[in-house]
Amino acid sequence: MARRLIDAHGWEKLSIRRLAAELGIAPTTLYHHVRDKEDLLLLLLDEYADQIPRPELPSEPRERIVAAATAMHDALAGWTWAAEILTTDGFIARLSDSARWLVEAIVAGAIDHGCSPSRAVYVFRSIWYYTVGEILVRAHSTGRRSQGGDDDRGGLGASGLPRLAAIGDQWASLAAQDTYVEGLRAFVDGLLAQVTTR
Repeated sequence: MARRLIDAHGWEKLSIRRLAAELGIAPTTLYHHVRDKEDLLLLLLDEYADQIPRPELPSEPRERIVAAATAMHDALAGWTWAAEILTTDGFIARLSDSARWLVEAIVAGAIDHGCSPSRAVYVFRSIWYYTVGEILVRAHSTGRRSQGGDDDRGGLGASGLPRLAAIGDQWASLAAQDTYVEGLRAFVDGLLAQVTTR
């Protein structure tokens, strides 16, 4: 029921009172099972994480990082609100191990490549920001287009911006392409190259 409320109204509007009303019970009954809204959201995220299939990860560190990040992306792309919740500080540390195994895979891959533990965290955080940013921008752009919003060209036809003006008519289709894995590979290569050049 909580997932349906989130899908219908957004996670920001989920409350213990609203959920209790939908279930036809008193809020105090729910408080016997969860402390607050944040606790409820964590339980939902952990339940979702338990359902995500664990792909076989390659042994080669770079490929393991790419595979784990892609699995993380694909799981969160199907549940965009989870990506929004996980952008708040401290949420990842409060998740269960079943929800953090992809984090472990990325950090371990970076360490196996030669990163120090602190550098491995930097690698993960950089990939995390890229991944969540891609998911949220794509989700918000899709929502805007489906509501009849302006296309992505904006002022690209302006004469003072000749390169953008030349691309203008193609911008929306180019921006809609799914280039996550291609960008991820380039990003991971750049992050790992920093280790070998130090």
